[in-house]
Amino acid sequence: MPDRPPDMGDLADFGVVRLVIPAEPMAVRQALEQLFATVPPGLLPEDLRMSAEIVIAEVLNNIVEHAYAGSSGDIDLSVQPLHGGLRCSVTDHGAPMPDHRLPGGALPAWQPDDLPEGGFGWFMIQALAQDIRYDRIGATNRLTFWLPAEG
Repeated sequence: MPDRPPDMGDLADFGVVRLVIPAEPMAVRQALEQLFATVPPGLLPEDLRMSAEIVIAEVLNNIVEHAYAGSSGDIDLSVQPLHGGLRCSVTDHGAPMPDHRLPGGALPAWQPDDLPEGGFGWFMIQALAQDIRYDRIGATNRLTFWLPAEG
């Protein structure tokens, strides 16, 4: 087994953090605060914390906006610190992704003086996460991904 990067401290021994949250914008914000308050200060490398905040926020907000699209339901988020990064799993019972596949990660067309309101989420997710996998199993969406620490 490879040595643990020195900046990971005891993070790999921390265990799985699991949150079940309602599919609502404010609940997403509160869940992100709770998730990162759960990990003791200094235990999560800053690069990994920033990547995780961006990717997990984008994933959860996409579920609220697109999978549930105004209907109610829950989102189940599990984050497992491992040597060198975080293994994440997100499940929901909302609408499936179009064609039951991950969206492309291309940047939207834009002009410097006319930035679009959205369309950057999957680009950022695919730029920061690895081993991204989406499965639709019955009425359940499951997205898993790996967030590596740069160290």
